[in-house]
Amino acid sequence: YNVHDPSPDKDLTFNTEDSAPYIPKCVVIDSNNFNWGGDAPPNIPFHETIIYEVHVKGFTKLHPDIPEEIRGTYAAIAHPTTIEYLKNLGITAVELMPIQHFTTDRHLKDRGLTNYWGYHTIGFFAPDIRYSSSGTYGEQVLEFKRMVKKLHKAGIEVILDVAYNHTGEGNQFGPTLAFKGIDNRSYYRLTEDDQRFYFDYTGTGNTLNCRLPNVLRLIMDSLRYWILDMHVDGFRFDLAATLARELHAVDRLSAFFDIIHQDPV
Repeated sequence: YNVHDPSPDKDLTFNTEDSAPYIPKCVVIDSNNFNWGGDAPPNIPFHETIIYEVHVKGFTKLHPDIPEEIRGTYAAIAHPTTIEYLKNLGITAVELMPIQHFTTDRHLKDRGLTNYWGYHTIGFFAPDIRYSSSGTYGEQVLEFKRMVKKLHKAGIEVILDVAYNHTGEGNQFGPTLAFKGIDNRSYYRLTEDDQRFYFDYTGTGNTLNCRLPNVLRLIMDSLRYWILDMHVDGFRFDLAATLARELHAVDRLSAFFDIIHQDPV
């Protein structure tokens, strides 16, 4: 960017503070270190499917019959009280609102608020640690798997609400947490006249560019991970039309739809 331009939309101040203590860290886990014990998807016909949308934290946070130490977590969703309630409703699938690791929007933080809903993803392969009762060093992965296994045993499918249309890095004033630093132009839709700025088809400050190989690979690798490693049964795509944009409009023959249809998983 041009540091000599006095415009508040273009000028930023360089920060010399070391960011190492604050950048997101990754945890490497053994994805095979879990006994699925014959777990299998319920495979309920779609015309018989009844989906119940829940927020992992909000669904059980105040439930008096669930131990206080696990309320608002994956473990609470797997608790017998929760499963009995879901079975009595007659539903066949739970759709979990976003559980992939997400950030809090800066404008919310500046107002003393937080991102409750989770539609600001930064880790497309990581179950959010804030919904874990067991720890923050990879234990949340095992806790999520135990939840899926118990729901499947009860005949209930697990669907994830996923937001692959943008990331939590925001616009040109947002943080550089992952994709901006790796290769900004290979992940985001940038304006043609000045590629410091982002097309904002999502209302979040940026839009992932599903016309690019890196983005398609990211999305498909993530979807396969959640199905093959985490045993989820399906997905609800947030702002799905944005994923299908080619140049400036939605295309039913877009690269995103094409690769979804071709994928063997």
